[in-house]
Amino acid sequence: MEKGRKHRHTGRNGEGIKYTKLTTLLSRTQNLDTGVKMKLFFVLVMLWGCAASLEDLTGKMLTFPVESNTNHVKLNSSKEDFSAVTVCHRTFTDLNRDHALFSMALPSSYNAYLLFWDHTNKEIETHVREAKAEFRGFDYKPNMWHSICTTWDSKTGLVQMWFDGLPSIKKYVSSGSNIRGRPIIILGQEQDGYGGGFHDKQSFVGMVSDVHMWDYVLSHCEIQRYLNELNFTPGNVLNWAAMDFQQIGRVVKEEKFMSCH
Repeated sequence: MEKGRKHRHTGRNGEGIKYTKLTTLLSRTQNLDTGVKMKLFFVLVMLWGCAASLEDLTGKMLTFPVESNTNHVKLNSSKEDFSAVTVCHRTFTDLNRDHALFSMALPSSYNAYLLFWDHTNKEIETHVREAKAEFRGFDYKPNMWHSICTTWDSKTGLVQMWFDGLPSIKKYVSSGSNIRGRPIIILGQEQDGYGGGFHDKQSFVGMVSDVHMWDYVLSHCEIQRYLNELNFTPGNVLNWAAMDFQQIGRVVKEEKFMSCH
């Protein structure tokens, strides 16, 4: 993909169905006042346009093939107030240095919610509004898929990590207030600025898949279902099966390779 060019992906499957539903709804407004019908029409068109901009990435992965300070994927969400957070994703890399796993920045906090691998100390860091907790002892092997989930609750300030089905202890980072503001969510880079400030030696090189985000703490059973790739409740902030995203730079969307039987 040409470096620097932004691409917004639109879902293909079901657009004809969405259009049919739209026209069906409009046909039922014949007895309404003209002004009311026009307002309803514009609302329906806006809703249809938003739905059409989502893409189902089920069975897909995003490949970051080179180290850089530019290549990344921006995940779009309208959510601006978080009393709790759960983020789950799967990664595959052979990096033997520090790298970002998930980066959400706000104008007031560049590390509003950051997951970061510290290679020197062999730990995964969870940052919430500049405070952080370090989780050690997980077998973060190269050249294999790893499933990672993290949770945070503003009431208790506790964070917890689930790595390939194994839970960590709970640690305190930040409590008493929500994460508020318009987020910029990035895969492939760490944000040392709001939507920027990237460094090539912190960039992710490898593959990412099955990214979901919730605005509440996912239950133990739901996390296990995600980790075991069973039926689970998809993210209500970010949903891999209905994702609004942009690829910037050299990032490739492709089929996720699976085990052969």
